[in-house]
Amino acid sequence: MDERDITQEMRWYYEVRAQAVIKNLLKRQMKAQYCPSRQEALATVMGMIPPMATVARGDSVSIDQVGVPEELLKRGQNKLINPIQRDEKGYFAYDEEDRYRMEREAFFADIFITSTNAITLDGKLVSIDGHGNRVSAMVFGPRKIIVVVGANKIVRDVDEALTRIHNVTAPVNAMRHYLKHNMKEGGDLPCVKGGSCVDCHHPERPCRYTVIIEGSGSMDPGRFEVVLVGEALGI
Repeated sequence: MDERDITQEMRWYYEVRAQAVIKNLLKRQMKAQYCPSRQEALATVMGMIPPMATVARGDSVSIDQVGVPEELLKRGQNKLINPIQRDEKGYFAYDEEDRYRMEREAFFADIFITSTNAITLDGKLVSIDGHGNRVSAMVFGPRKIIVVVGANKIVRDVDEALTRIHNVTAPVNAMRHYLKHNMKEGGDLPCVKGGSCVDCHHPERPCRYTVIIEGSGSMDPGRFEVVLVGEALGI
């Protein structure tokens, strides 16, 4: 018996919490299912995307970890709108005007795939953006939204979600852009310097737009398809 390995215990913990969330997502007219691993999540997500569908993506470490963009390119049957594509040095592959055009184009895609910053036990998706293109597409954009969420992002309620986002997600994500994406101005962010949010007015602030999605309405039941993954994914 190896007391250092708690993989089995964490799988149990993640699944129990995920199943509780799924019951409440279904009550909110959002489709939801659980995948124990990122490999199973990849197969599940790809099964949701029909050939020839246009797919737009949001900035999401989770969907990169699952491998959806690469798998779509490998499949070669779907147009992928990827405004955040970067080169091997971390610089944007497209200039600012082209990125804005692609972000607007994402609203007319068949499918938008992203993650959320936190998901509550009672089935609410809580997300914060610095630019707003991701959360706005989730609110009113493509007719299908696929949300891939690691079970590490499950929180008790909206208050805990906002605390997590401001004190974990935002500073770590800002540091990610600073270290990997040549956003040197981000090094001056208070959350990068101190490790937590201070409700700053910095022009590069990564948390300007807060969206809480509480379900789908009668006009678009099942628009959201949430894939909860029994692993720690994203930030």
